Amino acid sequence: MNANEIQEKIKTRFPEGVVEFKPDAVAEPYIVVRPELIREIAEFISADPEMKFDYLMSLSGVDFNDGNLGVVYHLYSMEKRHRIVIKAKVPKDNPELPSVEPVWKTANWHEREAFDLFGINFKDHPDMRRILLPDDWEGYPLRKDYKVQEYYRGMKVPY
Repeated sequence: MNANEIQEKIKTRFPEGVVEFKPDAVAEPYIVVRPELIREIAEFISADPEMKFDYLMSLSGVDFNDGNLGVVYHLYSMEKRHRIVIKAKVPKDNPELPSVEPVWKTANWHEREAFDLFGINFKDHPDMRRILLPDDWEGYPLRKDYKVQEYYRGMKVPY
């Protein structure tokens, strides 16, 4: 399937779910979906016999620097040998969306990393806690508005 066919299939199943479709994006075609539907869409595209997206290659957090954070899902079907990028945007003041960990187990650590570095909360994640930084670290270092703390546990932070 190509990106247009994948997008049409998702849009048919979730008429209000597709927010934007960029078939001619610079790197890869992508589909922006409503964040509250991400798990349902993930379940659909992984189980659908024509799509069978069984491999989450990457899940990354993004700060769009416009009051929104996002999550980018790079997906691949091993059997069908096609790929797509799905994106979901959430407001920076309430960055929450459903976890896709029940669909793709590799999302477990990817979602924890996005939580740790961007503060994006994944509802129903089985272990939503920091993975790279100490539990008492203040803030989310990959946000564009992050201010490095001057001291951590009495030691000067060398940045």
